[in-house]
Amino acid sequence: MSMTLEPVSGAAKRAFDKLPKDAKEDFAKALQDVMNGRTPSMDFNPLNDLGKGIKGVIELKINGSPAYRTVYVAKFNNKVYLLHAFTKTTNGVDKQAMSVVVKRYKEIPK
Repeated sequence: MSMTLEPVSGAAKRAFDKLPKDAKEDFAKALQDVMNGRTPSMDFNPLNDLGKGIKGVIELKINGSPAYRTVYVAKFNNKVYLLHAFTKTTNGVDKQAMSVVVKRYKEIPK
């Protein structure tokens, strides 16, 4: 069963649109894999420590200098919700980006 991609907000879409063209294309291909029920075609990491009740969030990763991330959750009504996309500027966890992810997760229509 195929899913559809839906940014959880206009801000999530704008964040994705700000990524460089090559990064967007790579993330779009990986998201298409997810929508078709396949494992993403790039490096990814489940984000299991975002807080109580927050499940199924996945971070797609392009490492390098700079590094890029796109965060999504596949759930609810056969949709893949795009939560956030950003340029990673820190080593370790980007706490500001993760707080945006948590906020947008809570905006997913139930």
